[in-house]
Amino acid sequence: MVSLVCLIILFGNAMWLLPVLTYGFLARVLTGPTLSPMGLLATKAIVPLMGNPSRPVPGPPKRFAQAIGFCFSITATMLFYVWGLVGVTKVTIAILLAFATLESVLGFCAGCFVFGYLMRVGLIPKETCEKCANLTFQ
Repeated sequence: MVSLVCLIILFGNAMWLLPVLTYGFLARVLTGPTLSPMGLLATKAIVPLMGNPSRPVPGPPKRFAQAIGFCFSITATMLFYVWGLVGVTKVTIAILLAFATLESVLGFCAGCFVFGYLMRVGLIPKETCEKCANLTFQ
């Protein structure tokens, strides 16, 4: 879903979707998919339609990844609406698109990978996610 919205923003010049994208990330950081229309659509409709090919990941790494997405989307929103920097906004969304596509196409969550690395080096305490301490994020 994020990849699709990013593509529409980039190639349809639909900058009005920037706040929608930002809200979706913020909602998923705060509550998981419960308050995010994109999260609900993905978890309740798209994944079940695909035969439920789930690879469950504990909540903390996914929330960390969503927080990174929020940082990119709020940055893009501010670049566009506060400073009017269309080109830089599009570059920011293109980077977000690249990482969202990695996850949707290859199943690689870069934010989850970074979360695991930060746990291994001790920047995120192991108590934050005990299940994560034994996971390999690929």
